[in-house]
Amino acid sequence: MEYKAPWLALLGAAVALLWALDYWKVFAGALLGVGFRRGRRQYWRSVLRWVLFVVGLIGWGYLSYALTQPRTSKSFSPSSREVIDIVLVVDVSRSMLAVDLTPNRLEVTKNQLRKFAKRRVTDRVGLVIFSEKVFTLMPLSNDPSLLDKVIGDIDIGYLGSGTNIGDGLALGVARAAESETKNKVIVLLTDGVANVGNLTPLQAAEEAKKQGIRVYTIGVGTQSEAKMPVGKSVFGTQYQLIPGGSIDYKTLKEVSALTGGKFYPATDEEALDRVFEEINLLEKTEIKIDNQVVYEEHYYRYFLIGLILLLSIEASRRLLLREVA
Repeated sequence: MEYKAPWLALLGAAVALLWALDYWKVFAGALLGVGFRRGRRQYWRSVLRWVLFVVGLIGWGYLSYALTQPRTSKSFSPSSREVIDIVLVVDVSRSMLAVDLTPNRLEVTKNQLRKFAKRRVTDRVGLVIFSEKVFTLMPLSNDPSLLDKVIGDIDIGYLGSGTNIGDGLALGVARAAESETKNKVIVLLTDGVANVGNLTPLQAAEEAKKQGIRVYTIGVGTQSEAKMPVGKSVFGTQYQLIPGGSIDYKTLKEVSALTGGKFYPATDEEALDRVFEEINLLEKTEIKIDNQVVYEEHYYRYFLIGLILLLSIEASRRLLLREVA
């Protein structure tokens, strides 16, 4: 036997206490039937009141127990659900602070990632970030609220300088490969060119192909010159110019083509939103799950017994004791 809401028994007990106080007219300033009055008629009247009171407490006990919603598990009901495992691989190099997207590339990317994650309520999503170093910020999980918080905490600076696309993608492949789900996808977002790391992006893409993992690549940023903040002075924020065409479109296209994915340029927030809308229509895999439990509910029996007892008592008080509520 298990109880769905055991704390509700306290609510039943509180209502039973109020009923008892009203039964003995405590709020009216007098206790009725506490002692046995003189005379046979009054004696049996007092006895009857005590009997009805005890039965009433039993009735409230049944109702309080019913509120806990007792039930027993009978079996597990197999069902199916369509899922896909998605690993987001996100560039957090300093150039992601460029302000050609408002307020900057990183914040626009984070906003769109959070919107995307909220749509994948039945899927597992993981998050890998990279700059000079690579790091798994969140393993595959189907907790949208946790993912939303983790995405919101993404920041620049603690993974060094440089753009290590190859190792970042390889770590994403390793995380996706751990899954037994048939359909696995990596979404790679970057605004630069690989300039550090042990693996090239294409070498990592080859491993993704071997694992049957499709890679969707997104180039974040415009093709024109962009300003990146580098510090502050008495004259305000100081910027460094990033030359146009700094995104390695060629390699990103090759990575996606090699793995059966697709490349997307994201030159503004609206374009990035459209990219995620399209990726959101990815094919899903149906899997069998056994986490739906079939329960036998028992609360209605106790509720019915308690209700009958209380109704009988109230009827007896009016018909036998001639009491008026």
